[in-house]
Parts: sequence; C-alpha cells; structure tokens
Amino acid sequence: MWSTIKKHLEGYPERLKVARVLVENGLSVRDGKIFLNDIEIPPVRIARVACVDRRTVTETVATILRIQELRLIFESLRSAGHSLKEVARHLNFGVVEITPEDARTPGILAKAATILANNGLSIRQAIVDDPELSPEPKLTLIVERKIPGELIPEFLKVKGVAKVSVY
Repeated sequence: MWSTIKKHLEGYPERLKVARVLVENGLSVRDGKIFLNDIEIPPVRIARVACVDRRTVTETVATILRIQELRLIFESLRSAGHSLKEVARHLNFGVVEITPEDARTPGILAKAATILANNGLSIRQAIVDDPELSPEPKLTLIVERKIPGELIPEFLKVKGVAKVSVY
C-alpha cells in the first residue's frame, strides 16, 4: 500500500508527510474531507501533526481524490481502534513486545501466541506494526495477566525474533 502512495506523491515530500499521518492514524478521505471513522477532522489539525501548512493538507486531499488508485485506498481506511498497551499496567494486564530481525518472517505471531496459550495466558489484543510504515516494527501482545519472566527465553527461541520486552 505504502509503495502505491509513495509512487504518486514522491515528487511532493510535504504531501507524503500528510499521507503518512493519514495512514498511521487510520484517517480516511471522503467527499473532500478527512475522517477518523465518522468524526470529521479539520485540515489544520492534520497540518500541525504533519508539520505542514493547512493548504498542503487541502492539496493532498485533492490529489488523493483525483487519482483513483489513491482514492480507493484512502476512502476505505479506518482506525484500527484503541490500544490497551498504555493502560495495560493499570488493568493488571501483561504486555510482551517482540522486535523481529525481519518483519516479513512468517510465523512469529503464531509461535508467540502458542507460547502464551501453552502457559495459560489469553491474548486480549495483538498489534502488529506495518514494516513499510514503521522503521522498527514490533509485535505487541497484551494478555489477561502479568507475563512470567521465564517466558522470555522461549520467545527468543522463535525463528526471526531479535528482541523481547515484557512489562
């Protein structure tokens, strides 16, 4: 997806910044406006986050609507929803954050989920960063209770895992 967006906007670095903010936040473009699901977001708010002026946001939206390939992507974007990662501690949930050697290595999520299941831990939420959008993508699993430290070596044995943090 990102390669398609980049192809159309690479000559316009500021518009590319706007597109990145839209994608990273699951913001869609419909009818010339920007939405977080069904909530309209003013262009000036996007401009502040992208460190561009409001006109650049407006121009980016117009470009997205003009190019069918971009319009199809951005009209369908939706927010992935809330993340429990930041509130896990307050809810007595456990968090394991796995950094892969190569984010395209298959099976990391499946094997990590198996380790948790084999130890009686139920996953409440799984968040996987897109390797095209994140410079250091991670797999974050939030589970129903604290994760025992002795599971760290098991996660590190999974093919393709570079680092593991448990908190």
